[in-house]
Amino acid sequence: MKKVLTIAGSDSSGGAGIQADLKTMSALGVFGMSVITAVTAQNTIGVQGVMDVTPEIVEAQIRSIFDDINVDAVKIGMVSNSKTISIIKKLLKQYDVNNIILDPVMVSKSGYFLLKKEAQSAIKDLISIVDIVTPNIPEAEVLTSLKIENRDDMIKAAFEIQKLGAKNVLVKGGHRCNDANDILLYNNQILDLESTRIHTKNTHGTGCTLSSAIASHIAKGYSIDSAVSLSKKYITTAIENSFPIGHGVGPVGHFIELYKKAGISYD
Repeated sequence: MKKVLTIAGSDSSGGAGIQADLKTMSALGVFGMSVITAVTAQNTIGVQGVMDVTPEIVEAQIRSIFDDINVDAVKIGMVSNSKTISIIKKLLKQYDVNNIILDPVMVSKSGYFLLKKEAQSAIKDLISIVDIVTPNIPEAEVLTSLKIENRDDMIKAAFEIQKLGAKNVLVKGGHRCNDANDILLYNNQILDLESTRIHTKNTHGTGCTLSSAIASHIAKGYSIDSAVSLSKKYITTAIENSFPIGHGVGPVGHFIELYKKAGISYD
């Protein structure tokens, strides 16, 4: 079984962050491991609080994994401060890690800033060692200082982000451009990934889920373009089967296929 590490924050409501990552990895048949960078108090309504794990403990977690286990892919999600980001970069280079996927989490769906402003330059520096970075449109705008309103803008942003050092860039268009059409800059070529927007408010953890799915597929030996395509199909199905668990934005259906086989209903 392939082994995939997620370095991200914890979501107490289970829809995003570490919890979504591990659910996705399990659903896709890889063994998920975690380094927790922050503990959040959040639910379907919003984020009520965040406490960073100290950089020293983040470092200890990473060393514990790599000193003992062969890791086939790494997904990086929420990291809020520059010191921790620098440690992550240093250690991934030190352990000569391959197959690094970065989801540059900046703001929650409820508008809570999860990346400190002072850490934006550190995130840009981290991009220099990743195999693929997966920003949504607001994140791509922060990374490039560009205004993104259409496909051409997404393409321009992808090439600008590539200049930061990323081998491949996935710009997700679901926040603004047409339906749920994404742009993948892969091997210096633009690939269009099209799908129809699914009309549901229950989309908590979509970015975490997609990036973890990409990491899982890459760990299993798929090329990056194939991994992205398969992961987009997975997240589309998960959104189609999203469900409400509280009073706000509910989670996507990570285990829908397993639940169907077990005769379990989300209702």
